[in-house]
Amino acid sequence: MTRTIVHLLRHGEVFNPRHVLYGRLPGFHLSEAGLLMAKRAAEALTGHDVVLVLSSPLERARETAEPVAARFGVPVEIDERLIEATNAFEGQRVGDGALRRPQPVAAVLGRAVRGGGRPDVGRGPGRAAAGGRP
Repeated sequence: MTRTIVHLLRHGEVFNPRHVLYGRLPGFHLSEAGLLMAKRAAEALTGHDVVLVLSSPLERARETAEPVAARFGVPVEIDERLIEATNAFEGQRVGDGALRRPQPVAAVLGRAVRGGGRPDVGRGPGRAAAGGRP
């Protein structure tokens, strides 16, 4: 019987001095520390039989995948389906008060409830669905 092991890696630290919620935005690359993280992740996989490296098209993901692919002599294959979820706060800065503005918050809460998220989201304190926590 053949045994397949799938190793999942999250991208390394991103250079983001403006603290932007980058989501799917282009132009966000790994920081120097993130590049080192990617190299160390590749080293940690030494001894494993890595035959395929798939990556999101996002720069930070590709930059994380490259040292792994190089270590095992395989190409990085881009899979467009490996992508960040959409985010109403994308492009906004952390700490700029975006979470206090009702329009984006309502969009996120509405999507969570319509999209099969937690049934108690958006119901207010003490109004959780039966069996849920208030």
